[in-house]
Amino acid sequence: MGTLYLVRHGQASFGADDYDVLSEMGYRQSVRLGEYFKYKGMTFEAAFTGTLQRQIKTFAGICEGMDSPLPAVARPGLNEYDSEAVISAIHPHKLEKPTSPEMYRSHFRLLKDGLTQWMAGVVSPHGMPSYTDFVAGITGVLDHIKKSYTGNVLIVSSGGPISTAVGHVLGTSPEATIELNLRIRNCSVTEFAFTPKRHMLVTYNTLPHLDAPEHADWITYS
Repeated sequence: MGTLYLVRHGQASFGADDYDVLSEMGYRQSVRLGEYFKYKGMTFEAAFTGTLQRQIKTFAGICEGMDSPLPAVARPGLNEYDSEAVISAIHPHKLEKPTSPEMYRSHFRLLKDGLTQWMAGVVSPHGMPSYTDFVAGITGVLDHIKKSYTGNVLIVSSGGPISTAVGHVLGTSPEATIELNLRIRNCSVTEFAFTPKRHMLVTYNTLPHLDAPEHADWITYS
């Protein structure tokens, strides 16, 4: 039986012109996770990322913390959905950059509504696949892993793909998958045990590498 570790990218640049950039904190989070893996004596039989910069840079930080170069296969099926396109599909007017708690809450209310409609096939956000194809991109990687490996495997991806993978394994409703997605923390670890036949959820959204008082302010969500 193998173990699949799904890691969400570190803190990115929410509210900036380019979200797809790790913040300084995001990189520190990823290096710290690599140090934790090294401390635990963990090695990986294979590694996968999406093609987004925040995912690739998080993987690089993990390798730095482990003090061990590790090749990774980039799979576009592990990329995040485009949140701006999701919101634009139901809210055609450009949103201002959030600068207050209420603006942040409004942003995520719109995102939740847009995700619900995308998942139900009601809207087709510009430049995005259908939700069925989005799920297929993720499950395709999961199927490859369970058929090809028997040891530890690492995936560095984003909240949407990881929560979708969990929802797929547990058979949750789309609404439950959205709730999982909106609560996932930066650089968190989700574990699946796997056999050639199936994946089984072991843990979700954990931060064992930040479980110390000196890292309490390193816990972020966006």
